[in-house]
Amino acid sequence: MEITVPWWEIIGWAGSVLVVLSLVVPSVRKFRALNLTGSLIATVYNVVFGIWPYAAMNAVIALIDVHWLWRLHRQGERHYSVCPVGADSALVARFVERHRQGIAGAHPGFASESLAGTCAYLTLCDDEVIGLFILRVDRGGQGRVLLDYVTDRFRDLTPGKVLYADAQIRAGGLDRLTVDPTSVTDTDYFRTQGFVEADGLLVRTFEAAAQ
Repeated sequence: MEITVPWWEIIGWAGSVLVVLSLVVPSVRKFRALNLTGSLIATVYNVVFGIWPYAAMNAVIALIDVHWLWRLHRQGERHYSVCPVGADSALVARFVERHRQGIAGAHPGFASESLAGTCAYLTLCDDEVIGLFILRVDRGGQGRVLLDYVTDRFRDLTPGKVLYADAQIRAGGLDRLTVDPTSVTDTDYFRTQGFVEADGLLVRTFEAAAQ
């Protein structure tokens, strides 16, 4: 026997899935956008079938999402910056300790006790510290990335683009960065930031980034 699912039921389930999915998205903007879409679909679905209490509830949720998205828009674009800091500073130690679990998941090869002689940079969104970048510079002008970590709420490609475009990490004759793909769990992130595979490593040259 062939079982068919009515289109309206599929639409109703789609709205529910979007609302649930929004709850696990760390980005505030993405959460509001997904929640708004799901709530609007649920509102229409419940209106069509005359389920008025749920229609009213989802309509109110949609209005709340619109309000917060409007407020986020009025706040303007986030302003990111990169600030050099001593790798042995208390601020770096505090950041690593506070985000130890997330760092271990993203960079299982990273060890905080091996920071002697490294260069560290904080990524900021306005006045909030949102990321930590650590590299070790070799004599030949090559920088080996030990850590590139951003907190959950800001984990999209924008902080990385700002970081790798920043002139501060190019100082001292540094001409390229490398990442050992076995030491990170998300190699696709580095590829989207301009790294390419070469000799078993992910490599980004500053010449290529400047084009």
